[in-house]
Amino acid sequence: MKRRTSPVAAALATAAALLLTACGSEDDKSSDNDKIAGADQGAETPKESTEPPAAPAEDKPDGVDVSLPKDMNLVFDWTKPADKNEAAAMDDAANFFRAIYRGVDKRTTKDAAVTSYATGDGLRYAETQIDAWIDGGWTATGTLRHYDATTRSATNGTSVEVAFCADSGEFFGKEIKTKKILKTNPSIEDFDYYKIVMVKFPTGTDLWQASKVFVETKAAKCK
Repeated sequence: MKRRTSPVAAALATAAALLLTACGSEDDKSSDNDKIAGADQGAETPKESTEPPAAPAEDKPDGVDVSLPKDMNLVFDWTKPADKNEAAAMDDAANFFRAIYRGVDKRTTKDAAVTSYATGDGLRYAETQIDAWIDGGWTATGTLRHYDATTRSATNGTSVEVAFCADSGEFFGKEIKTKKILKTNPSIEDFDYYKIVMVKFPTGTDLWQASKVFVETKAAKCK
């Protein structure tokens, strides 16, 4: 049966065409002392949103709701690093992706989770992803798995690169109007490799935001 291009791949392709830079090859690995690509020397207060990120509340981490529908399952199969900042950045890299799909579910780029966990190019990436799903008339269903994560800190202490693989082989688009699930055959298109530059929000809280997104699509190394 002929493979139908999935909404997941379509949304990623749309974002890539607008703002993403592909990662280097698998052999292009930087040492821990190298400067993280795209990491600023200091975190800046977000300028893209007219309102500041939601203030952290006491009843839940960061005070931001990143809950998703039961049929939209994002799995983060990774182990936290010992470094406190890297662990916090990794947690909020996961929240960044939860925020994107919460925006897909809520049909808006203005959800508090999106504006809290993203800034700069990261915010533009999130908005482009969400808009692609909205424009296509899709939501998402199934399991999107993230794994093989690594972290790397910049010398400034306020930037952390979180890199990982993603497998969308069991994650499908669902048409809003018809509820039809757009299943696809297994393919190399199911695998992507991400590098997310997380920057510490300058308020004294433990909130980290995605400021840069680099992606390698059809990533054979993630199979």
